[in-house]
Amino acid sequence: MEIQSKVHANNLVAWAKDKPEVVVLSADLTGSCEIAEFAAAYPDRFFSLGIAEQNMVSFAAGLAREGYIPLIHTFAVFIYRQSLNQIVSSVAYSNLPVKFFGFLPGVTTPGGATHQAIEDVAVMRSIPNMTVIETGDATEMATILDPVRDTKGPVYIRMLRGEVPRLFKASEPFALGRARLLSDGDDLTLISSGICTEEAMRATAALKARGMGVRHLHVSTHKPFNDPQVLESLGRPKYGVITMENHSIIGGLGSEVAEVMAENGIGKRLRRIGLKDSFAHGGSKPYLMRKYGLDALALVAEVEALSGQALGIREEDLQAVRIEAVHSLAKAEAL
Repeated sequence: MEIQSKVHANNLVAWAKDKPEVVVLSADLTGSCEIAEFAAAYPDRFFSLGIAEQNMVSFAAGLAREGYIPLIHTFAVFIYRQSLNQIVSSVAYSNLPVKFFGFLPGVTTPGGATHQAIEDVAVMRSIPNMTVIETGDATEMATILDPVRDTKGPVYIRMLRGEVPRLFKASEPFALGRARLLSDGDDLTLISSGICTEEAMRATAALKARGMGVRHLHVSTHKPFNDPQVLESLGRPKYGVITMENHSIIGGLGSEVAEVMAENGIGKRLRRIGLKDSFAHGGSKPYLMRKYGLDALALVAEVEALSGQALGIREEDLQAVRIEAVHSLAKAEAL
């Protein structure tokens, strides 16, 4: 697996070179959100607003009204928990092109409940005019900027940082509203997003070796959630559907899929992997994914429950887990 370092930091500087309308805003987390390089390259287009997220969103709304495209960068949890009123009233209501880059989604941070955005998809997709995206690998991180800029109105992006794997070919860029088909089969449909896709891919080969055909779709657009490929895949499986997300099962990917199934009369069983109405505490990403049932072994258990079969898959049967250092040259701090 190819690992890329500081993808957004490097990509943003090159992409913004000939786009004077693009400005970047920080809330005192410049290094932590991979925009220090942008600030150095284009100081006249960079604004550090300090630890004042509500003011930053209102400031961005003013810039957008003057013809700029503001890219807000901070930890995801501080965007929607601190500034929801400003997002709704100052940005979304007027459908302004403010783009929100939210870092450290879900259990990607050891910072505990105060830093873990576990209900952000649910909150942001409920806001009218808001588009909601989640990156899953280095390819998507490197190819979302044009679609984000070209999308009318506000966009919220669950962004990764640091050392990130390339799961998808560089020649297959992110496409708004389109899922990726990663494997095919008729026994069950698996729909994953974000970092859970890497975990799902760890398990699919072992499931196939046990004779379990898995149609696996990776979803990177939470809203609009209307890809015909997803709808077609939900009605196919013999045993049912599993969703897998780095988020609460309330209001996120599992809810999106359940809504589509109900609205279209798809009578299949649905099992949702995600945080089950609970906060997470601090710890490494692999530890938290194991503790809260978000990893490859959790997927195997759900497949067994859905199919009624004991598959006998153990950790050693799965692709090796990728361990990330909490501190590394690609991260400004542990959080």
